[in-house]
Amino acid sequence: MRLTRLIRHLTGSARRTRTLFSAQVRSQIEAAITLAESQHGGEIRFVVETALPWHALWHDVSARARALEMFARLHMWDTHANNGVLIYVLLADRAVEIVADRGINERVSPEEWEQVCREVETHYRAGRYVEGSRAAVAGVARLLAQHFPAARSSGDELPNQPILI
Repeated sequence: MRLTRLIRHLTGSARRTRTLFSAQVRSQIEAAITLAESQHGGEIRFVVETALPWHALWHDVSARARALEMFARLHMWDTHANNGVLIYVLLADRAVEIVADRGINERVSPEEWEQVCREVETHYRAGRYVEGSRAAVAGVARLLAQHFPAARSSGDELPNQPILI
């Protein structure tokens, strides 16, 4: 299993990632985030990583651990209401992870986030990257709207543009 993972990561292509998540697709994701954030008080970021760097592979870093690292690197905890949510996609592992700040995790269960992740992974496995990305944003937005109504918003604190790594 570890060898298979290593091969997938070493052969992952940033070019393929840019094709799957073209400027047009990233623009659609950004628009979906902007619209979603007008309906709740949360802050959403979307990150797609082609493959883990060598040192992370050597230490067998999981997609979840890498998502937590990205959450920290992007300063997602710097929102006024501790309401940042990261949607992290690791293409080489075919994994989607959602990491939420402590203000949100007090109200949304890990099972609810997991359900959103599995729906997105189903779309991605079928090659529907636009639909899967929209489902990710919509699923997060749905949960945030339940617990963080728009009236609690403190403005657009984090950028809405997706990041490709």
